[in-house]
Amino acid sequence: MKRLFLTLILLLASMAASAEVRVVATVPNMGMLAETVGGDAVHVTVLAPPDRDAHYLEARPSMMAALRRADLVVAVGAELEVGWLPAALQGAHNPNVQVGRQGYFEGAAQIDLIQVGLVADRAHGDVHPAGNPHYYFDPIRMGEVAQALAERLTDFAPDHADQFRANAREFAEQAAEHVERWQGMTEGAPGAVFYHKDVDYLAELMGIEILGYIEPLPGIPPTARHLSELVSSLRGEEGVILYADFQPSRGPEFVSRELGWWQQQLPNQVEIGADSDAYFDLINRWVEAFKP
Repeated sequence: MKRLFLTLILLLASMAASAEVRVVATVPNMGMLAETVGGDAVHVTVLAPPDRDAHYLEARPSMMAALRRADLVVAVGAELEVGWLPAALQGAHNPNVQVGRQGYFEGAAQIDLIQVGLVADRAHGDVHPAGNPHYYFDPIRMGEVAQALAERLTDFAPDHADQFRANAREFAEQAAEHVERWQGMTEGAPGAVFYHKDVDYLAELMGIEILGYIEPLPGIPPTARHLSELVSSLRGEEGVILYADFQPSRGPEFVSRELGWWQQQLPNQVEIGADSDAYFDLINRWVEAFKP
């Protein structure tokens, strides 16, 4: 009787384990979304640390090992991870999660992007012809991605379809409520200078005028000439300077000192394993910084 009971326990444990969808997310913000939508029916591994620029990582053996065991890859897309994810996928030798397969999901492919159609020419910097990939700074678009992700997860765990859809719907509803409140907070806010085009979605959503960038072109480090021209063009105006925690502070500090503007460095990604509350807190910090 005891042996039968133990066998039953092991069988149930095995069934529970097999019901878990193994998700690999490329960056922490996408990992948060997968955790939020998937709940306890998914196990999420995140490849990129939160304090690194996801443009410039290297494909590592640990990434390949995680991708080899994955059922579903959740990527930002729009070529944000083009420098390292293709190599990591190739090294993983997992045919089920290659680009174009059911086990590969790009958030960028589920929504309308801004800045689409730029010419891929190094003379224009590190541009993304498919559109700006930093939509994770737009909670409304993240809500749309969440609902598409719920449908994809349903392919792997159909018994949890209602749970996935309800979780995605709740995230989208919360996003809409937060955005309405934040838009009220930023009324009358001055324009902003960003380091890179990574906050453009949030600025557009909040009605914040983008006054310039610390980078002369996307992905190109600032030069003394560019910073001097930026200062000259903005002298006498009001604004703030905001940039991510992994971006160098020297250029923003120079512009802040010359113009007498408030400057602040903020996280670009939630911590690994963070929930949707942490994501909304992160966006709230950026919104508050628009009008210090």
